[in-house]
Amino acid sequence: MTTDVPAVVAHLGEDFLAQVYGRTYRHFPGKPVRFDGLLGWDELNVLLTHHRLEPPRLRLSMNGQALPQHTYSVPVTTRRSTVWHRLKPAELHRRLAEGATLVLDAIDELHPGVGGLAQELERNLRTGVQVNAYASWTPEEGFGVHWDDHDVLVLQLDGAKRWRIYGPTRQAPLHRDTDAPEPPPGEPLVELVLKAGDMLYLPRGWWHAVAASEGVHSLHLTCGMQTTTGADLLQWLSDDLRRDATVRSDLPRFGTDAERAVFLRSLCDLVRKEFADGALLDRFLAARDAMERARLSPSLPLVEGVPPDPALVVRLVTSRARLQRDEEGRTVLAAGGEEWTFAPQVGPLLALLVNGGSHRLDVLAEAAGLRVGQVARVVGELLEGDVAAVGRAG
Repeated sequence: MTTDVPAVVAHLGEDFLAQVYGRTYRHFPGKPVRFDGLLGWDELNVLLTHHRLEPPRLRLSMNGQALPQHTYSVPVTTRRSTVWHRLKPAELHRRLAEGATLVLDAIDELHPGVGGLAQELERNLRTGVQVNAYASWTPEEGFGVHWDDHDVLVLQLDGAKRWRIYGPTRQAPLHRDTDAPEPPPGEPLVELVLKAGDMLYLPRGWWHAVAASEGVHSLHLTCGMQTTTGADLLQWLSDDLRRDATVRSDLPRFGTDAERAVFLRSLCDLVRKEFADGALLDRFLAARDAMERARLSPSLPLVEGVPPDPALVVRLVTSRARLQRDEEGRTVLAAGGEEWTFAPQVGPLLALLVNGGSHRLDVLAEAAGLRVGQVARVVGELLEGDVAAVGRAG
């Protein structure tokens, strides 16, 4: 049994983007079986067993402080004198029983199901997503009262977790900011318990504290959403405007007052013209999507290209690829920081890939009215650009 990933997005509701996202918290109660098949304790044990995970990727935290690695692991020196740290299960259990919280960062890069969840959120929310796993057993707060510099969507997989939510004390705080948020008030705005199957959305900057205080262990995922702010727009615009000679010119450090005024007026006019363009935000967001980092997914054993095998299955490893037509009617795909231009008839097969999911070469060929060999060559270019992965179904 596997979790229906699109259903996670659907459970946010039709009003989520318009009324909740970036504005206020929301609790989404759910049935205990909602996330069955997504990530369980056995799968977490497998990840801890078969991966060499070093801090800060894997860490234990208590009262806002990371515990020293030597308290739950032992260094192992290989015969080639490299050192890695092997978990000591008994010591790990002891620290967790004493109140530590286990944190595994970017579990979406380690677990296919969680990775699929992250990509579906990215496709729907049009932003980068990293998923961390948290496991705890006691009422001790692993991180104390704190705020995050990104929005989060919490999925309670097992057990229960008590959340104290205080709200924000600074509007839209950033990791790199001019001022730090003021401490929150003494009493929380709301206190609630997430049970298995529940979800919780919190905008960035909202103070909160979390503890497994219900007498049961807790396992939850936190989906952190990358921010896209006015600061990002200004940085992108400053790079984009390098096409203009005024922006590339030296500052008139030793110029007259009149020369300095002319220079600043030229810059001002240039920036004003850009902000008068109603398509500026769309241009920026399209460029942001096109530069999205592709997820790692090798396609072994296909090291010499993609053979014309109808049964091969292909998928994009970027969630926000952009597809459009140029002035000559050709199909242009922008993804992973690269751009490809194809003949118009390639458009239908690329549209299938951009919309998500895995597709057989023969299905793509039928959609575009092309031969399988032609589709294999198109997919080979995407594979070479690290934005696609190819394998066999099942």
